[in-house]
Amino acid sequence: MASNNRHSAGMPSQRQLRVGELVRKEVSDILARGTLADPALDGTIISVPEVRMTPDLRLANCLVMPLGGRDAERVIEALNRSARIIRRDLARRLTMKFLPDLRFVLDTRFDDDDRINALLSRDEVRRDLAEDEADETDEASDDAPDDAPDQGGR
Repeated sequence: MASNNRHSAGMPSQRQLRVGELVRKEVSDILARGTLADPALDGTIISVPEVRMTPDLRLANCLVMPLGGRDAERVIEALNRSARIIRRDLARRLTMKFLPDLRFVLDTRFDDDDRINALLSRDEVRRDLAEDEADETDEASDDAPDDAPDQGGR
């Protein structure tokens, strides 16, 4: 069997991805039904864009985002309080040898993207990038020989 280099690079295995997607789908469905009796979750629409599984499949980190991002910390706390109830409902839906513990974490990937885009659009960064592009074109023209022989003959 060929060795898989993805593990050494910190990439999730196919099994982690598959189980994570199963858990994501079912947790999303449980949250969409709105059967949790926590007042902090009443009337809140929560999306679950990704579930990241640990290599031993014992812990599921559920990245969640309330619609509009309002009261995100309060929603995360409520979900973590209700994790045992959600896990019980999950056990009824999935057949697994070990059902993972659930941990809910705020999904900040979009905020991170916005922050990086804001940094890249700053004037000093644009100026530095323009200087780097100019240096690369100068180096490319320096690498080309000036006395290139004619390929078509004399």
